[in-house]
Amino acid sequence: MADRLTPEQRSWNMSRIRGKNTKPELLVRSLLHAKGYRYRLHGASGGSKLPGNPDLVFAGRRKVIFVNGCFWHFHDCKAGQHSPKANAEFWEAKRTRTRNRDADQRRQLESAGWAVLTVWECELRDASALEQQLEQFLAKT
Repeated sequence: MADRLTPEQRSWNMSRIRGKNTKPELLVRSLLHAKGYRYRLHGASGGSKLPGNPDLVFAGRRKVIFVNGCFWHFHDCKAGQHSPKANAEFWEAKRTRTRNRDADQRRQLESAGWAVLTVWECELRDASALEQQLEQFLAKT
């Protein structure tokens, strides 16, 4: 099936997709802030950049949170398993590279002593389960 949009229209649409301050990320940040948690944004930890630029950094706890979109990061839910029909090989390769890069960055963070949590976009539908997951992750150990 051919793309219904011209290459220029598709390019314009894709350029509007943000990597930071997305709606899912803002929802998680709002929830945590309301609970009294304070954090740094996008990989900042005492002046140094962390691998993968985590969305939320809790430096004192040595914990980071990534808020990932299911489609873009190839999650195993329905949205993450959707495969575009147009330019299928390109999207498969791009999303596979993203998944591999995420795994590599997670290994780097964990080997440096950081605990890592990934919150998936699909998990935001159940606010109470998400809240419990975040509280368990951020509990001091």
